[in-house]
Amino acid sequence: MGNEVEKVKKTGLQKFNALVENTRTQEYLQKVLGERKQTFVGNMVALVSNNKLLADCDPSSVMFSCLKASALALPVDPSLGMCYVLPYHDKKSGVQLAQFQLGAKGYIQLALRSGQFKKLNVRDVREGEIVGEDFASGDLQFKKLETDREKAKVVGVVAMFELTNGFVKQLYMTVEELEAHGKTYSQTYKKGYGLWADNKKAMFEKTCLKQLLSKYAPLSVEMQDAIKSDSAVIKEDGIRYIDNEEEEIDFSKAQEVASKFTDFEEVP
Repeated sequence: MGNEVEKVKKTGLQKFNALVENTRTQEYLQKVLGERKQTFVGNMVALVSNNKLLADCDPSSVMFSCLKASALALPVDPSLGMCYVLPYHDKKSGVQLAQFQLGAKGYIQLALRSGQFKKLNVRDVREGEIVGEDFASGDLQFKKLETDREKAKVVGVVAMFELTNGFVKQLYMTVEELEAHGKTYSQTYKKGYGLWADNKKAMFEKTCLKQLLSKYAPLSVEMQDAIKSDSAVIKEDGIRYIDNEEEEIDFSKAQEVASKFTDFEEVP
């Protein structure tokens, strides 16, 4: 049994290495990345070599996920929480594919680059920390527990931003709403594995922040590209939401809201 597992692992790595060493691939990467090519290839090979499940993925799906991360100038080191390249088994094709996912820290990084944000934060909310509601805006009011906060039950997540022009927006999502979102948009979560199962806190924070930004924040071209690519298998000719084929991204509401409060000019 051990030999069979080792054989599969080597086969996956061999396929990946064959793609990387292919002359056409090298020429393509040189054209896209220029002098950054060697660093990119080294980081990508290290990522795959340290993850046997990624090694068994379709090599091109891994490469294009890593290219998306490079285009967004975000590191794919999972310990940094900026973005992830994750293995996903596609039942339709019977092939294991790599999926690109942004983390909450990645969203924060991209938002700050635009220069439009004065404040941006996301955090969990514990039982007893919601103390009121602003009647006019509908925003909840919070007060941090002074003692035994870590022992208190998490009841939700709040995200907020303030733009440089003074526009402020808040979004609070309960644990129940976040759980429902995960089960609606992640097939892996329904089956008990993946980031939603392994790091629920990070996915709660990312989900609340993503909903806030995509609905109410002025979005640069870079941020729109990131949101569209999030949780997708990336191909040379487009993207596919493999974990949820029904998912659609609509930026119309965000841009309508943003246009009322800022003279924001999109940053390519």
